[in-house]
Amino acid sequence: MTSVAEPRGLTWRRTVVSDPLVRPMLEELGNEYSARYGKDAHGELARYPAEEFAPPHGELLLLLEHGVPVAGGAFRRFDEHTAELKRIWTHSAHRRRGLARQVVAELERVAAVRGYRRIHLTTGPRQPEARGLYLAAGYTPRFDTAADPETIGPLPFEKRLVAPAPAPDAAGRPTGSSAENSTEREG
Repeated sequence: MTSVAEPRGLTWRRTVVSDPLVRPMLEELGNEYSARYGKDAHGELARYPAEEFAPPHGELLLLLEHGVPVAGGAFRRFDEHTAELKRIWTHSAHRRRGLARQVVAELERVAAVRGYRRIHLTTGPRQPEARGLYLAAGYTPRFDTAADPETIGPLPFEKRLVAPAPAPDAAGRPTGSSAENSTEREG
């Protein structure tokens, strides 16, 4: 697990599903999904094996503020060229600060460094905030946006990724970059 300082006292933490800091995130997310959809959603959050969210094909990131998780998310391999975003979350006490947008952008960046060229995701029809987030972040809806979301079911989105530019060396010349070095940065 790695932590990297960001401006405003925020720290990125690369982690795994079994990290005790992840549990509150998944608990709150499961409670919220259960309230919105009227059935226990905690099982759905455990649907994928934890190793799918670990390198080299996946990633789980937490955004910490003073050591406490305030936002997070993950991606897993969808196919050879596509990562699938999962579990994008902002703690209920920290919403409306742009944290989810930061999480999505960082996951996109890490996925691009890992060689993915596309992001796929689905969100639920009763999550208008998520729908708005993905539209604002440049995702293409793969559904009729004029239709009633309840008639569609899960709402699929996609986004093409741009290959990352090589990091410059000490003289400012482009060099090859590793995913490890590119992921651990100050912003």
